[in-house]
Amino acid sequence: MEWYIILALIGAGFLAGFINTLAGSGSLISLPLLMFLGLPANVANGTNRIAILLQNIIGVGSFKQQKVLNFKQGIWLAIPAIVGSIIGAQFAISLSEEIMSRTIGILLIVMFLLIVFKPDIWIKGQAGIMEKKPGFLQIVVFFFIGIYGGFIQAGVGFFLLAGLVMAAGFDLVRANAVKLFIVLLYTPFALFVFIINSQVDYKYGFILAAGNMLGAFVASRFAVSWGPKFIRYVLLVIIFLAATKLIFF
Repeated sequence: MEWYIILALIGAGFLAGFINTLAGSGSLISLPLLMFLGLPANVANGTNRIAILLQNIIGVGSFKQQKVLNFKQGIWLAIPAIVGSIIGAQFAISLSEEIMSRTIGILLIVMFLLIVFKPDIWIKGQAGIMEKKPGFLQIVVFFFIGIYGGFIQAGVGFFLLAGLVMAAGFDLVRANAVKLFIVLLYTPFALFVFIINSQVDYKYGFILAAGNMLGAFVASRFAVSWGPKFIRYVLLVIIFLAATKLIFF
């Protein structure tokens, strides 16, 4: 493999890992690169899961070290997401994602407006939320988010953040930590579906993962030290760019 391809994969991985950790949709960078390098869309989708898995191991470890992640709370929300991700990955084997991408782009615009006009719920969070178990509505929400995450990784972070902030009551820093933990738990199940269907390129996947892991580590440090207000501004910019790409390109 040529050196410039390795650098491109690591560079794209770093940006994707950084964006995924602070907001979401970093896969909108890594997936097009994998397809540009010649991988079919479904193989690129499967290959990208290797980078996501290793990225989240680093991110989760960093958030845990900084004492902003509660594993017990994350597991309760991860269980329905895991079930949903297995279903979504099965759909991803054969279905087109074009209509879904445009629909997701429209939903991101709605989310953008909610962040602009209701900033407090994204910054402050709810007191005592770390001790609460999720209710039925939260379980349903995360089940459907899991379906989308299993279908295509790109953009799932936005919806996990929305669910964690608006349905579960976390502030953006803790929401990002739990988001990574949930994705870490369901990604192996989705990845397994792609592996048994021979839709993973391991060489590209592990090189991309090196960049994702570094990006996740750097972003997790920014998230905790700069706080939820900083993440809110990053989230607004990334959501706008991602929605524009999904709707118009």
